[in-house]
Amino acid sequence: MSTNFRVLGIAGSLRKASYNRALLRAASELAPSGLTIEMVEIGNIPFYDGDVEAQGLPASVQELRERILAADGLLFATPEYNYSIPGVLKNAIDWFSRPPSPPSDRKPVGIIGASGGNGGTMRAQYHLRQVGVMLNWRTFNKPEVFIARAQDKFDAEGKLTDEATRKVLAQHLQEFYDWIALLKK
Repeated sequence: MSTNFRVLGIAGSLRKASYNRALLRAASELAPSGLTIEMVEIGNIPFYDGDVEAQGLPASVQELRERILAADGLLFATPEYNYSIPGVLKNAIDWFSRPPSPPSDRKPVGIIGASGGNGGTMRAQYHLRQVGVMLNWRTFNKPEVFIARAQDKFDAEGKLTDEATRKVLAQHLQEFYDWIALLKK
């Protein structure tokens, strides 16, 4: 009997035609039985401002925090901007990681990414892992998913068509499912 887990997918890009949004859609399609991936939007979250926070959390931030709290894990799909994670993703993390009880504390976290370059977002993923250390995430390590030259692996409609990449992503998702199950024991 398998256990069902719900994972929140967060794309670090706002573009509708983003490879990382497409990657999360592919992850949802390739997820093993018992793993459901639901995407959440972060484009409506305002810039972090302590004065705004002191007046109460904006509705978009409160909703994100509640969805993270209810999820069994998080799956980030991040592009790489200037050797790091995009500002919009860091901003969302800054908001949902605020005390007194950050909802991502001790959450299983998977990190994947796609880019048009040759690095496949490896530096951004490593930087996101560093952020996760401070936030006490239970980051899943391998197999890593660095999709380089994404324009050759997705079709014009954003479907992941490269079979070798689909296989690595499916393996990552199965192992991530197993990681969540291990941590939930």
